[in-house]
Amino acid sequence: MSTFEHGPDGRSAAVNELSAVVIPLLKGVVYQEDHPVLWSRLLGSRAAVQEYVAVLGLEVMVDEAEGYAFLRSRGSGEEENGEEIPRLVSRRQLSYPVSLMLALLRKKLAEADAGGGDTRLILSRDEVVEMIRIFLPAGSNEVRLIDRVDSTLNKIAELGFVRRLRGQSHMIEVRRIIKAYVDAQWLSEFEERLDEYRRRDDQPGEGADE
Repeated sequence: MSTFEHGPDGRSAAVNELSAVVIPLLKGVVYQEDHPVLWSRLLGSRAAVQEYVAVLGLEVMVDEAEGYAFLRSRGSGEEENGEEIPRLVSRRQLSYPVSLMLALLRKKLAEADAGGGDTRLILSRDEVVEMIRIFLPAGSNEVRLIDRVDSTLNKIAELGFVRRLRGQSHMIEVRRIIKAYVDAQWLSEFEERLDEYRRRDDQPGEGADE
Protein backbone atom coordinates (compact mmCIF):
# COMPACT_ATOMS: atom_id res chain seq x y z
CA MET A 1 0.00 0.00 0.00
CA SER A 2 1.35 3.43 -0.93
CA THR A 3 2.21 5.86 1.84
CA PHE A 4 -0.28 8.27 0.29
CA GLU A 5 -3.36 6.04 0.15
CA HIS A 6 -5.96 7.57 2.45
CA GLY A 7 -9.62 7.83 3.37
CA PRO A 8 -11.99 10.71 2.60
CA ASP A 9 -10.78 12.73 5.58
CA GLY A 10 -7.08 12.33 4.86
CA ARG A 11 -6.76 13.79 1.37
CA SER A 12 -5.21 17.12 2.38
CA ALA A 13 -2.58 15.52 4.61
CA ALA A 14 -1.74 12.95 1.94
CA VAL A 15 -1.31 15.63 -0.73
CA ASN A 16 0.96 17.60 1.60
CA GLU A 17 3.10 14.52 2.21
CA LEU A 18 3.37 13.87 -1.51
CA SER A 19 4.31 17.49 -2.16
CA ALA A 20 7.01 17.24 0.51
CA VAL A 21 8.67 14.55 -1.60
CA VAL A 22 8.05 15.90 -5.10
CA ILE A 23 9.10 19.52 -4.50
CA PRO A 24 12.71 18.65 -3.49
CA LEU A 25 12.96 16.42 -6.57
CA LEU A 26 11.81 19.30 -8.77
CA LYS A 27 14.60 21.42 -7.28
CA GLY A 28 17.35 18.89 -7.98
CA VAL A 29 18.98 15.61 -7.03
CA VAL A 30 17.98 14.04 -3.70
CA TYR A 31 20.75 12.14 -1.92
CA GLN A 32 20.14 9.50 0.72
CA GLU A 33 23.11 10.64 2.81
CA ASP A 34 21.95 14.26 2.83
CA HIS A 35 18.24 13.66 3.43
CA PRO A 36 17.66 10.22 5.02
CA VAL A 37 14.06 10.96 6.11
CA LEU A 38 13.09 12.30 2.69
CA TRP A 39 14.81 9.33 1.06
CA SER A 40 12.79 6.89 3.15
CA ARG A 41 9.56 8.68 2.22
CA LEU A 42 10.50 8.58 -1.45
CA LEU A 43 11.13 4.84 -1.42
CA GLY A 44 7.87 4.24 0.43
CA SER A 45 5.83 6.29 -2.02
CA ARG A 46 7.71 5.77 -5.26
CA ALA A 47 4.65 4.66 -7.26
CA ALA A 48 2.62 7.67 -6.13
CA VAL A 49 5.50 10.04 -6.93
CA GLN A 50 5.90 8.52 -10.38
CA GLU A 51 2.20 8.85 -11.08
CA TYR A 52 2.27 12.49 -9.99
CA VAL A 53 5.31 13.62 -12.00
CA ALA A 54 4.12 11.73 -15.10
CA VAL A 55 1.50 14.46 -15.50
CA LEU A 56 4.41 16.89 -15.96
CA GLY A 57 6.08 14.71 -18.59
CA LEU A 58 8.71 13.54 -16.09
CA GLU A 59 9.84 10.24 -14.65
CA VAL A 60 11.54 9.59 -11.32
CA MET A 61 14.91 7.85 -11.52
CA VAL A 62 16.03 6.15 -8.30
CA ASP A 63 19.36 4.39 -7.79
CA GLU A 64 19.09 2.71 -4.41
CA ALA A 65 22.59 1.23 -4.59
CA GLU A 66 24.23 4.63 -5.15
CA GLY A 67 21.73 6.49 -2.97
CA TYR A 68 20.37 9.22 -5.24
CA ALA A 69 17.18 10.10 -7.09
CA PHE A 70 16.26 12.71 -9.68
CA LEU A 71 13.60 13.64 -12.20
CA ARG A 72 14.16 13.22 -15.91
CA SER A 73 12.09 14.40 -18.86
CA ARG A 74 10.64 11.66 -20.97
CA GLY A 75 12.32 11.26 -24.37
CA SER A 76 11.92 14.19 -26.74
CA GLY A 77 9.28 13.60 -29.37
CA GLU A 78 7.37 11.15 -27.17
CA GLU A 79 3.66 11.33 -27.82
CA GLU A 80 0.57 10.68 -25.77
CA ASN A 81 -2.88 10.43 -27.40
CA GLY A 82 -1.33 11.59 -30.66
CA GLU A 83 0.15 14.80 -29.22
CA GLU A 84 3.81 15.46 -28.47
CA ILE A 85 4.53 15.96 -24.78
CA PRO A 86 6.20 19.35 -24.11
CA ARG A 87 9.42 19.25 -22.09
CA LEU A 88 9.37 20.77 -18.59
CA VAL A 89 13.18 20.50 -18.34
CA SER A 90 14.99 21.88 -21.38
CA ARG A 91 18.01 20.15 -22.86
CA ARG A 92 21.02 22.43 -23.13
CA GLN A 93 24.41 21.85 -24.68
CA LEU A 94 27.20 22.12 -22.14
CA SER A 95 30.26 24.21 -22.89
CA TYR A 96 33.49 22.49 -23.87
CA PRO A 97 35.26 23.14 -20.50
CA VAL A 98 32.29 21.79 -18.50
CA SER A 99 31.86 18.78 -20.78
CA LEU A 100 35.57 17.98 -20.64
CA MET A 101 35.77 18.24 -16.86
CA LEU A 102 32.70 16.03 -16.43
CA ALA A 103 34.37 13.42 -18.60
CA LEU A 104 37.60 13.55 -16.60
CA LEU A 105 35.80 13.38 -13.26
CA ARG A 106 33.67 10.46 -14.46
CA LYS A 107 36.80 8.59 -15.54
CA LYS A 108 38.44 9.36 -12.19
CA LEU A 109 35.39 7.98 -10.37
CA ALA A 110 35.48 4.80 -12.47
CA GLU A 111 39.16 4.34 -11.60
CA ALA A 112 38.43 4.84 -7.91
CA ASP A 113 35.58 2.31 -8.02
CA ALA A 114 37.79 -0.21 -9.80
CA GLY A 115 40.38 0.21 -7.05
CA GLY A 116 37.82 -0.84 -4.46
CA GLY A 117 38.65 1.98 -2.08
CA ASP A 118 36.45 4.61 -0.43
CA THR A 119 33.09 5.07 -2.13
CA ARG A 120 33.58 8.84 -1.84
CA LEU A 121 35.91 10.47 -4.36
CA ILE A 122 37.57 13.54 -2.83
CA LEU A 123 39.89 15.65 -4.99
CA SER A 124 41.86 18.81 -4.36
CA ARG A 125 41.70 21.74 -6.74
CA ASP A 126 45.38 21.14 -7.55
CA GLU A 127 44.55 17.59 -8.67
CA VAL A 128 41.80 18.90 -10.92
CA VAL A 129 44.15 21.52 -12.36
CA GLU A 130 46.65 18.79 -13.27
CA MET A 131 43.89 16.77 -14.93
CA ILE A 132 42.98 19.73 -17.12
CA ARG A 133 46.51 21.00 -17.81
CA ILE A 134 47.36 18.40 -20.48
CA PHE A 135 44.52 19.68 -22.66
CA LEU A 136 45.79 23.26 -22.68
CA PRO A 137 48.63 24.82 -24.68
CA ALA A 138 52.03 24.57 -23.06
CA GLY A 139 52.95 27.62 -21.00
CA SER A 140 49.36 28.55 -20.15
CA ASN A 141 49.11 31.25 -17.50
CA GLU A 142 48.92 29.51 -14.11
CA VAL A 143 46.73 32.07 -12.39
CA ARG A 144 44.33 32.12 -15.32
CA LEU A 145 44.26 28.32 -15.37
CA ILE A 146 43.35 28.11 -11.67
CA ASP A 147 40.63 30.76 -12.13
CA ARG A 148 39.28 28.82 -15.08
CA VAL A 149 39.19 25.56 -13.13
CA ASP A 150 37.44 27.25 -10.20
CA SER A 151 34.86 28.77 -12.54
CA THR A 152 34.19 25.43 -14.23
CA LEU A 153 33.94 23.63 -10.88
CA ASN A 154 31.42 26.22 -9.71
CA LYS A 155 29.26 25.53 -12.77
CA ILE A 156 29.50 21.78 -12.22
CA ALA A 157 28.63 22.26 -8.55
CA GLU A 158 25.52 24.20 -9.60
CA LEU A 159 24.55 21.21 -11.75
CA GLY A 160 24.98 18.95 -8.71
CA PHE A 161 27.86 16.82 -9.99
CA VAL A 162 30.37 17.98 -7.35
CA ARG A 163 30.24 19.78 -4.02
CA ARG A 164 32.87 21.74 -2.17
CA LEU A 165 33.70 20.43 1.27
CA ARG A 166 32.62 22.62 4.15
CA GLY A 167 35.55 24.58 5.51
CA GLN A 168 37.82 23.27 2.73
CA SER A 169 36.98 25.33 -0.33
CA HIS A 170 39.86 23.85 -2.33
CA MET A 171 38.54 20.30 -1.89
CA ILE A 172 35.64 18.80 -3.81
CA GLU A 173 33.63 15.60 -3.65
CA VAL A 174 32.53 14.06 -6.94
CA ARG A 175 28.86 13.15 -6.55
CA ARG A 176 27.88 9.73 -7.81
CA ILE A 177 24.97 11.17 -9.81
CA ILE A 178 27.59 11.83 -12.49
CA LYS A 179 27.34 8.13 -13.38
CA ALA A 180 23.74 8.60 -14.49
CA TYR A 181 24.66 11.36 -16.93
CA VAL A 182 28.02 10.17 -18.20
CA ASP A 183 27.05 6.55 -18.78
CA ALA A 184 29.11 3.43 -19.52
CA GLN A 185 28.71 3.75 -23.29
CA TRP A 186 29.87 7.35 -23.19
CA LEU A 187 32.82 6.36 -21.04
CA SER A 188 33.78 3.51 -23.39
CA GLU A 189 34.33 6.15 -26.08
CA PHE A 190 36.30 8.33 -23.68
CA GLU A 191 39.71 8.10 -25.34
CA GLU A 192 38.23 8.88 -28.73
CA ARG A 193 36.45 11.90 -27.28
CA LEU A 194 39.61 13.12 -25.57
CA ASP A 195 41.51 12.93 -28.84
CA GLU A 196 38.80 15.14 -30.30
CA TYR A 197 39.02 17.55 -27.35
CA ARG A 198 42.77 17.87 -27.81
CA ARG A 199 42.19 19.11 -31.35
CA ARG A 200 39.58 21.66 -30.43
CA ASP A 201 39.69 25.24 -29.29
CA ASP A 202 37.86 26.37 -26.19
CA GLN A 203 34.45 26.65 -27.86
CA PRO A 204 31.03 25.21 -26.94
CA GLY A 205 31.01 21.65 -28.14
CA GLU A 206 29.73 18.21 -27.75
CA GLY A 207 28.77 17.30 -24.20
CA ALA A 208 26.23 15.62 -22.00
CA ASP A 209 22.79 17.14 -21.63
CA GLU A 210 21.98 18.91 -18.38
